[in-house]
Amino acid sequence: MTPLKNDKILLRALEPEDLELLYKWENDSSIWNSGNTMSPYSRYVLKKYISESHLNIYDLKQLRLMVELRETGQTVGITDIYDFDAHHRKAGVGILLDPEYQRSGMATEAIKLLMDYAFSFLKIHQLYAYVAVTNEPSKALFLRCGFTVSGTLSDWISTESGFTDVLVLQRFSPQ
Repeated sequence: MTPLKNDKILLRALEPEDLELLYKWENDSSIWNSGNTMSPYSRYVLKKYISESHLNIYDLKQLRLMVELRETGQTVGITDIYDFDAHHRKAGVGILLDPEYQRSGMATEAIKLLMDYAFSFLKIHQLYAYVAVTNEPSKALFLRCGFTVSGTLSDWISTESGFTDVLVLQRFSPQ
């Protein structure tokens, strides 16, 4: 298989046609605590983001790829490499799957493809993820993909019920 696809899914670059999906997902305030979003994004800002997404990961320090079902061509999620550090060969990784496709194995497929790409093509030494201790599905996803818990950041994110801890999970290149 090629680095960004398998028999079930394809990780692809953003397209102008993704604007409405990005708008929907980025403005879903129920998931803002999983990232660093504090306010809604306008269509204008997202359109500009899509138009600049062709720039090199070395310039942007991030890479966003859409998760698409190969059988139907339907876009079901987003995966990210962020805080890319070429010198230390490390980056953060994140994923968002449309609720309709959660618990379907698609997130595992997407993270594994992203890891293969990051380790083999980008020559990244380590990937890491920050996961709230209360986010059991994400914790299970990253553990299933071979990440290990390397630490806990106390009171790291603010939630409606106060502060909560965040796990730091790491996965190192097999080479």
